[in-house]
Amino acid sequence: MSARELDDRSYHQFRTFLEQQCGIVLGENKQYLVKSRLAPLMSKFDVASLDELVSRTLLPIERQLRAAVIDAMTTNETLWFRDDYPFQLLSKKLLPDFVGRRTPVKIWSAASSSGQEPYSIAMIVLEYQQRNPGAFPGGVQVIGTDISSTMLEHCKYGHYDNLALARGLSADRKRQFFDNGDNGMLKVKDHVKSMVSFRPLNLLNSYSLMGRFDIVFCRNVLIYFAPEIKSQIIAQIHGVLNPSGYLFLGASESLSGLNQNFSMLRCNPGIVYQKK
Repeated sequence: MSARELDDRSYHQFRTFLEQQCGIVLGENKQYLVKSRLAPLMSKFDVASLDELVSRTLLPIERQLRAAVIDAMTTNETLWFRDDYPFQLLSKKLLPDFVGRRTPVKIWSAASSSGQEPYSIAMIVLEYQQRNPGAFPGGVQVIGTDISSTMLEHCKYGHYDNLALARGLSADRKRQFFDNGDNGMLKVKDHVKSMVSFRPLNLLNSYSLMGRFDIVFCRNVLIYFAPEIKSQIIAQIHGVLNPSGYLFLGASESLSGLNQNFSMLRCNPGIVYQKK
């Protein structure tokens, strides 16, 4: 067997490890995904085979390797203003609800990956404020969280190459919200970055230290979890939402069978959920 292949025992052990650590459920036939994500770590951690890498990952003492493996398995590509409709709804329906509020409007982007979603949210808020000066006397705070420390550092740095910038970002928004950076990259402008903070969070853990939020984006995340974990995550989000707060899920996700404590608001286009 090739050094870059996983035997059935190692794959089963790794599936169990990933579900316990992150809640992510791998199917029976996802060996190809594990191989593609973990193979680059073999040389970095000087292991001869994927089976050996998995065996070491299972050891609690291997903290650095475990973190790298979780980073590799949870890092997903994203894009600016993904699906568009949540950002239309944010601008046209949700933000007007908070005009004149003298305490901060708080928005959480869960599983923020490389930062495009929380920065997109901040840009929508800034555009709304340009059209409605003084709309939010208490300010607006956007918080992005992710399990990946590597992704969080990328988010905080706020530099993006042309490939990343080409995915969903208009030329006008590039001019308005980015400055020239190093090596041909563009960097998020300081006034945008100042609205957004990033912190580590495993969605399986408690959210009690996060505070309370008015709007939560938890999009394209639940699809990776088992039903009982989905219910647990939604219950915890419900607990940190302010009364009548809003929740966005991904376009292919729903709360059906998971939680009865939200009302589904059908908009044109899209859907948003509101805390009962």
